[in-house]
Amino acid sequence: MPYLSKDLDCTRASPIERTSLLSFSLPRRLPWLLCLSAFLILADRLTKTWVAAHIPMGEAIPVIPRVLRITHCTNEGAAFSLFANSASPHLVRWALIAFSLMAALVVLVAMVRLGQRFTLTTVALALIFAGALGNVHDRILYGSVVDFIEVHIFSYHWPDFNLADSSIVTGACLLLLDSLLPKKHVPAG
Repeated sequence: MPYLSKDLDCTRASPIERTSLLSFSLPRRLPWLLCLSAFLILADRLTKTWVAAHIPMGEAIPVIPRVLRITHCTNEGAAFSLFANSASPHLVRWALIAFSLMAALVVLVAMVRLGQRFTLTTVALALIFAGALGNVHDRILYGSVVDFIEVHIFSYHWPDFNLADSSIVTGACLLLLDSLLPKKHVPAG
């Protein structure tokens, strides 16, 4: 664990010294990564609130004709409306909430462990963290998520999504990209 003191001979230390020996310090870049996450959560909330207030349910505003529209629909399922028509929507809702909260906790722990510097991985984790919390907020409070970005590519219609979904997918793509890039050896110290 890189954040514990290296002098862990607790057998000869007083209780006060043991506390300082095991003191925890936050990684330097973690506050900036959390600010990125907070900014994305705020943007997600603001866009969903704006859509809910200005676009009637089921209506749309064309942005690029036959390609991109801002719509207003809700999604009780997972990403891309998976499980939306489940026979037990209440169970799906709480399972998605539990999974999202566990995933957000795992991502936060990874951010704490890796947050000493900005890398593709840490930025990706900040995006995934924001997306998970943005959507879990809606599921807890409203039982569904507002989706509003509708994309058509030729005859294909992509399921509607939102900024939280975009953050998760972008973060996942960055993690994949980072895993494919050659690793630079960083000298210790």
